[in-house]
Amino acid sequence: MDKVRFGIVGIGNMGKGHEGYFAKNEIKGGELTAMVDTDPSKLDWARCHYGDRYQLFDNLDAFFASKAFDAVLICTPHYDHPTVAVAAFKHGYHVLVEKPAGVYTKQVREMNEAAAKSDKAFGIMYNQRTNPLYQKLRDLITSGELGEVRRTNWIITNWYRSQSYYDSGGWRATWAGEGGGVLINQDPHQLDLWQWTVDMMPMRVRAFCHFGKYRNIEVEDDVTAYVEYENGATGLFVTTTGEAPGTNRYEVTGDRGKIVIEDGKMTFWRLVVPEPEFNAKFKGGFGSPECWKCEIPVKGSDGTQHKGITQNFVDHILKGTKLLAPGEEGIKGLTLSNAMHLSTWTDNWVDLPINEDLYYEKLQERIKFSSFKKVTSELKHMDVSGTH
Repeated sequence: MDKVRFGIVGIGNMGKGHEGYFAKNEIKGGELTAMVDTDPSKLDWARCHYGDRYQLFDNLDAFFASKAFDAVLICTPHYDHPTVAVAAFKHGYHVLVEKPAGVYTKQVREMNEAAAKSDKAFGIMYNQRTNPLYQKLRDLITSGELGEVRRTNWIITNWYRSQSYYDSGGWRATWAGEGGGVLINQDPHQLDLWQWTVDMMPMRVRAFCHFGKYRNIEVEDDVTAYVEYENGATGLFVTTTGEAPGTNRYEVTGDRGKIVIEDGKMTFWRLVVPEPEFNAKFKGGFGSPECWKCEIPVKGSDGTQHKGITQNFVDHILKGTKLLAPGEEGIKGLTLSNAMHLSTWTDNWVDLPINEDLYYEKLQERIKFSSFKKVTSELKHMDVSGTH
């Protein structure tokens, strides 16, 4: 194989966005050959704008049977990500899925199991992993430069969304339509980076989610979560869609200093002597380790983003390049958001891995009374419009 042919599932905002870089031939060794959507209006739009550039399908059965592609790029609504992925694996296709991996970990675990049984590549569109700031942070932590992690703190409150945004679609900010609010729609990238950069997951979570605090919605729009790690470190994650102006500040403290990412810059307050060593030797009463403020140079700005993940996926298939965002890792960030919901619903600590059956039960209770009634259907009738 010298080229990977892609088929996009869902001609919504995300599907159209991915089509853009394929149309400009920006993916070396990759091309877009097919698209599918069950919404006739979106297919009409595609015919009008794309002409006969791609094979277009109105149902997944015909799409999968066509063999007009080698890999699928899934851009459907959240709930359908795992279902479409499992079907694609069964039909022998490589799979690249948009974030989040799904809505609940029980379903995503089934997707991961299907991937493991196949011999196909599996990736997830965690495009923020291409950002050199977070790549550098991960390198400084995993190399031991920061020492043992003691505290993580991410304030990500610059997700401002007005009521008119939520009113623009009946599925928005509903348990049945999206499966959550700020945690499942806006924060999947940060939840992924939170565990990816420090290379560890918490062992337990205590969270306080507020549902419809600032907007007339049924899901969470304000969250404060506290986590504990196995090594004794602690963490805090604060997010909302109801504050202006917002903040995006990620701070990680280790026993060799602290690193802060804010306003597109990385600052490393590096201790000359590790704190435990200073503490063991210092006899002067008041005092603290000598600290150097280092502005860490980082090449690039936001990274290669979506097309970078797609290029890496193609290179993995054609050249064996290591995946930057393996699809199996999508369950990690989702586990954090599920744990935050479950902690709030049970008003208690939640140990990781979470009780997936209990989470599913609690989610179904909310879906039952959701203002948006999701219509369950067979694959061939599935909504694949991808209106993220």
